[in-house]
This record gives sequence, structure tokens and C-alpha cells, in this order.
Amino acid sequence: MASGLAALLDDIAAIAKIAATSLDDVVGAAGKAGSKALGVVVDDTAVTPSYAVGFTPDRELPIVAKIALGSLLNKMFLLLPAALLLSAFAPWAITPILMAGGAYLSFEAVEKIAEHVSGHDDTIVATELALSSKALERAKVFGAIRTDLILSGAIMAISLASVADKPLGVQAMALAVVGVLITVGVYGVVGLIVKMDDIGLHLAKRRGRSTQALGRGLVRAMPALLNGLTVVGTAAMLWVGGGIILHGLEHYHMPMLPPLVEGFTHWAGSAPVLSDFFAWLAFAVASAVAGLVVGGVIVGVISGAARLVHRH
Repeated sequence: MASGLAALLDDIAAIAKIAATSLDDVVGAAGKAGSKALGVVVDDTAVTPSYAVGFTPDRELPIVAKIALGSLLNKMFLLLPAALLLSAFAPWAITPILMAGGAYLSFEAVEKIAEHVSGHDDTIVATELALSSKALERAKVFGAIRTDLILSGAIMAISLASVADKPLGVQAMALAVVGVLITVGVYGVVGLIVKMDDIGLHLAKRRGRSTQALGRGLVRAMPALLNGLTVVGTAAMLWVGGGIILHGLEHYHMPMLPPLVEGFTHWAGSAPVLSDFFAWLAFAVASAVAGLVVGGVIVGVISGAARLVHRH
């Protein structure tokens, strides 16, 4: 009896040790995967607030919550199973799918720039104003979830590439951890951003000059922050999309462009001070230029095809 109990305790200890090791593997893999996808996370955080502003204050957080739920469902029930299936049966397809996502992000960024330059975004605003509040909310939430699907796909694919050497179970747990933590982090920050003016108004009504000054400063800073986020979001789309495309070209050993970018990055990284920062900045600029070119070509092709169809 005693020997049987001792054997059982030994088995439990062994299982606990295996579980602890697996947990360490999952945490380590999740941390590695999340850091690789950081650029797309910045993009997601910068892009999303524009979908939740322009509504009455009581609707802002519910809209963010709907987008966050859609994002989590995207990751857990669409992208995670798809990523694991690709990892198990078609790992060769991960890079082309990533490159397609990068091209889409580049296209969206260039389209935003073109709309702003041409004044077409004013027409979009006028169209939105013609919708009812509920219809506009549905359209905004759908648009945000659609964009998030692409960004989340890039996050999950980059994360998967970072843990591709791990067992399938560790991959699944790591991707699930990354998906949940990134969703909570991104939409928590987005919620704070869209409520910043309300927080400012609340502080402005409190006692104390410094508190009131802080509140008024938050209210005044809100429009500039939203405009800045629009610019950052567009730039991040170009940077992330172009970077994915450049990594894909490097994966396929394409001549000229990847070595050229690598040489430019090394040259910038040879600066006597802040060498890592300048190397990162050089790659970000090169990636944005690549995204601008790819997005411009796609926009040009679609516009040309649309004009041709309209003419006929």
C-alpha cells in the first residue's frame, strides 16, 4: 500500500514537472511571438480609435467592446485553427499568405492617402452623415472588424513563424495567449484613447487648479491626438505591410531589393551613437517605401480597371 502510494506520488510529481516545463515553453514561446508582432500591434492600436469616435459618449465604449469581441473571435475561431492547420499540413503557404496580407495593408494605406489628397474622404464623411446612428455604428464596427481580421492575421502568422519549431500543442497555447493578451492590451488602450476627452471634462470640474488644467489639456489634446493617430496608423500600415513583403522576398531569395535594404540598414546602424535606433529607423523607412510602391501599384491597377469598366 505504502509503495503504491509512493509510486502514485512519484507519477504526480513527474506529471507536474512536465506540466511546468510545458508552461515555461508556452510562456517563452508566447513572449517571443508577441515581440515579433509588435509592429502590427502598434498599427492595430493606432488604426482602431477612428472607428469609435463621432458617436455619443455612451456609445463609445460599447463600440470598442464590440470590435474587441469581434477581434477575439477572429483570432480564436478563425485565425488560430487556420494557423495550426497551415503549420501541420501546408507550412509553405504561411509566407505567401503573409505577403498577401502585407500587400493589402499597403493598399489600404495608399488608398487612405489618395482619398485625403483628392478630397474623396470628405465624400465618405458626407455619406456617413446620411446614415442613421445605428446603421453608422454597424458599418463602423464591421469595417473595424474587417481591418482587424487582416491585422490579426498578420499578428498570428508572424507569431506562428516565431514558434514554428515548437510542438503543435505549444504552438496552439502560445498563439492563444498572444491573441488574448494582445486583444486585451490593444482595446484597453483604445478605450482609454476614445474616452480621453470625457476623462478631461471630469477632471476639469474637480477642485484644484492643477487637476483642472490637466483636464482642459486632455480635452484640447484630443483632436490633435486623433489626427496624429490617423497619420501614425497610415504610416504603420505602410511600414508593417512593406516589411512583411520585404521579409517574404528575402525568404524566396529574390535578388536586388532585400540585399539593398539590408545594406542600407547596416549603413544606418554604423552610426557612432544610437546605432540600433538608426538601424531600426532605416528598415522602417525602407519598408514604408516598399509598402508605398506596392500599395500604389495595386491602387493604380484597381483605379484603371474601374475606369475601363465604367467606360465600357
